[in-house]
Amino acid sequence: MKLLLKSLFTGLLLLSGTPGLFGQSAAEISSKSREVVDLGTMQMDFTIYIRDSRGSERVRQLTMISGIFNDVNKTLVRFTAPSDVQGTTLLIFDNKDTEDDMWIYMPALKKVRRIISSERGKSFMGTEFTNADMSKPNQADFNYSLLGTADHEGKACWKVQSEGKDQTINKANGFSRTISYIDKANYLCYKVEYYDLSGNLQRILTSHDYKNVTANKYFSYRTVMENVQNKRVSEMVINKIDTGTKFQEDIFSPNALQQ
Repeated sequence: MKLLLKSLFTGLLLLSGTPGLFGQSAAEISSKSREVVDLGTMQMDFTIYIRDSRGSERVRQLTMISGIFNDVNKTLVRFTAPSDVQGTTLLIFDNKDTEDDMWIYMPALKKVRRIISSERGKSFMGTEFTNADMSKPNQADFNYSLLGTADHEGKACWKVQSEGKDQTINKANGFSRTISYIDKANYLCYKVEYYDLSGNLQRILTSHDYKNVTANKYFSYRTVMENVQNKRVSEMVINKIDTGTKFQEDIFSPNALQQ
């Protein structure tokens, strides 16, 4: 009887997302996982390798800068090579309690266009990353539950599930739920499974080569997004990160994208 009661209690604890071991809920674990990789103001140069199901590869060079202004994290992502995408720029306002604002500038059209909610879940410039992947999710939009623990490449991890609170949120992000594998030792997330709107596994994100960038902050220097449905893979490799530069807020403006 004691064993039965213990099993029932453990099952309810994991499924409800209420505080579990060490008094932490699934939402708290997820929040700490975000905090440990949040670099705040920074500049980053990186490369994206895009591989299709036949093994053909395209390469994109990008630079990203970000800063925090009045509690809003503002980010610019600009393609620097090759020439056919050079100058294409994504501007993101990560708003705290409301939906993020996103704009894209296409040099060929010489026009800045706002990315609407229904486009957030679409591919980011032909990669397996989506527009939504380029911004930070609003934690208040999701319900979190602790599914248990699992081993990932020798690391003891929490399995944390997040589900949009309604179908509008799911459709905007392009997935119905995610399952994240978060290291119990340091809160670093090593794997995320994305399930499509029909509930089928669609994409798997794996993070590698975490490095200590600044005090108590880490960043994955190689991130792989595999689409298990179309067999395409996009790999993001960080070339350089600088956290010492401060930026003027006026460069993070839709009107400044064409300059």
